[in-house]
Amino acid sequence: MTAARTTSRPAEADAAASLRRPRIPTSRIAGCSAVLLMLAFGVYSLTTLDFSWSNVAASTQNAVKVFSLMDPVSLPAPPDLAYLIGLTLGIVILGTVVAALISIPIAYVSAANTTPAGWLRVLGRAIGVITRAVPDVVLALAFSLAFALGSSLPGILAIGIHSIGMISKLFADAIEQIDHGPQLAVRAAGGSKAQEFWSAVFPQVLPSWIATVLHRFDINLRGSAILGYAGVGGLGYAMKVAFAQFPEGYGRGLGIAAVIFVLCVVLEIISSMIRRNLLGVDAVGNGLGGRILRAAGKRRPVRGQPPGGRMAAIGVEAALRRPWTRARVRNLSWAWTAVAIVVAGYWMADVDFGQISWNYVVPTLQSFWPPNFGSHSLGEFAQALLVTVEVAFASAVLSLVLSLLVGSLAARNVAPNNAVRTTFRTILVIFRGVPELVLAIFLIMVTGLGNQAGVVALAFGGVGLLGKLVADSFEELPPGPERALSAAGATRSQRYLAATWPRGLPSLIGNSLYLVDTNIRAATVLGIVGGSGIGFYLTNASTVLTLHGQVTTLVIMVFGTVLVVEGIAAWMRRVFR
Repeated sequence: MTAARTTSRPAEADAAASLRRPRIPTSRIAGCSAVLLMLAFGVYSLTTLDFSWSNVAASTQNAVKVFSLMDPVSLPAPPDLAYLIGLTLGIVILGTVVAALISIPIAYVSAANTTPAGWLRVLGRAIGVITRAVPDVVLALAFSLAFALGSSLPGILAIGIHSIGMISKLFADAIEQIDHGPQLAVRAAGGSKAQEFWSAVFPQVLPSWIATVLHRFDINLRGSAILGYAGVGGLGYAMKVAFAQFPEGYGRGLGIAAVIFVLCVVLEIISSMIRRNLLGVDAVGNGLGGRILRAAGKRRPVRGQPPGGRMAAIGVEAALRRPWTRARVRNLSWAWTAVAIVVAGYWMADVDFGQISWNYVVPTLQSFWPPNFGSHSLGEFAQALLVTVEVAFASAVLSLVLSLLVGSLAARNVAPNNAVRTTFRTILVIFRGVPELVLAIFLIMVTGLGNQAGVVALAFGGVGLLGKLVADSFEELPPGPERALSAAGATRSQRYLAATWPRGLPSLIGNSLYLVDTNIRAATVLGIVGGSGIGFYLTNASTVLTLHGQVTTLVIMVFGTVLVVEGIAAWMRRVFR
């Protein structure tokens, strides 16, 4: 009897231990605490900036007064409008292409599996972070001092340099995630480093690289409006001139802003379709985009190829000749179309290298060093940086609340039916189509809300970005747990709270920090359109050659802030993986 009791105690202890809840790792507790602290800081920032919906509602009286005084909404003459659209597209196309080409060698040295040396990888990643930290409008303001007035080159170079950071980072991340088999095979056959990259690595990441470039093109098109305030021609400059004529010019400014919105939405839809096609995502649904994608993805039987898709047995000589299949013709057509677009962009941008004032290039570059505070103090710059960070976090909190609702209903596995999903996907496209800085310009001019206008504008644009990321991350979740709950009789809300939301939380945290990172750079630019924060000092210092040392100081401060946010985001991804 005693032996039986003795042997039963370990079994009881094991059963009790199995019923205990597993111990939560310390890193997970620290991660959750950090998330709560950042949410609290975002809410605190809203109160510090005196943000309230009552203030926004009260300012509508001023908006009604302005609307009553201004002329009706109008557009430039058709030839002038066509020229402005062509100039804007040309500048954005060339700037994005410049960044895409320069990003290839930077990504090559930044990726762990292709870099020739460890220090080159650190250098490549540093270049990416620095170029992301410097706002394109600040670069345009600085370049405008070395170029003739009205030149498109400051805008092209500003967009190109600023876009290197994003494209090179995402391209390097894609290189690190490739299948290493082909690369090792080329190396085993005696291939050089260059042959490994161009024969085994680049073909694998080419679709992702093109998709990233198209996504960056969308961002640059929305941001091109603010370049008009730096003197870069196009729709943004025409809008600036119109808004400067109060109140009769407001109607023309609103008309140009509407053109920018329509242009952004149309090109967003086109580029999204191309990205999905390149990445091999099957088209679903009965909408127009789905029907177009399915029609473009249809394949006709190729001579010598059975309907099932398997190639018939062919000889070595036939394989070396590479027959002109439908896929090969389509890819070649896409390549020549891309070349034609770049050539057209060069023509539309009206590039003239003779407009470079070479006598001012070297002095302009030398004026950025050494960094200094000028007549200001470190405390003033630190306080301005804090305001910029508060605007970024406050707008991110507002975006997060709205994105959870809109993004969830835009996900296929959450929306009750396809009509609801399509409706909310369309809403997200509209949110992304409105350039947030254009909205900030309008709100500041009409309502005079200052930083509150910046919070509203960034929150509006953030819903489009974060909502899309939320919807995509929810749709990419494995359906197993949701199906199991459905089989057990769970309702749609129970499946969402028990399976979809918990598994999508790590991605939501990472995407929210990415939004904060984006908002910091966007809030920096708000200084040029009447906002405060560090952008106010950047704008003033960028336009005077003798103050460029302050620009370097401010950029270093923004760079350090962005680096801290990226470090927190990387730590969060490891904690919640």
